[in-house]
Amino acid sequence: MGDARWLDVANAAQDAAEHFRNAVALHAEGGFNAPGLDGYKAIMAFMHSVQSGHTSLESALCRVLDILGEERPTGDSWHDDLIRRASQARPGLRPPILGKGMAARADETRKFRHLATRSYGRFRASEAKATVAAARALARGLIGELDRFRQLIDPPEAAGTRKRRRP
Repeated sequence: MGDARWLDVANAAQDAAEHFRNAVALHAEGGFNAPGLDGYKAIMAFMHSVQSGHTSLESALCRVLDILGEERPTGDSWHDDLIRRASQARPGLRPPILGKGMAARADETRKFRHLATRSYGRFRASEAKATVAAARALARGLIGELDRFRQLIDPPEAAGTRKRRRP
């Protein structure tokens, strides 16, 4: 049987996809310029959805690194380093975890998460189009991307799922 921690990776990826899907829907719903609490709720819901989606994406990637026995990035730039490392092959050890396109989209949501956690007042819905496009692509493709990597690293045949012969 394969490593059961892949279930945790899949759960984190599913959480990320759900948050990103909801972020896209919240952005389409709009209401960011509504007066008072209504506008505030629209902004905060969207920003928190992207932030939660990206946090779940990072959780999935960190869990993959744990399975592989790779150290997690550390230091002030660990969020950026995590995506960069996930997009690079480790020759002789593993292929990239994320393809270049998916990594670029993850980097876009990382940048937005930074804004959401540090600069609430700078949010402009009109400037979030790239983030919305990245969230949409991650919602559609992250689960498949991580599953593709798992199949390369931990294929079912290597995990002992071959049928047993009857005596």
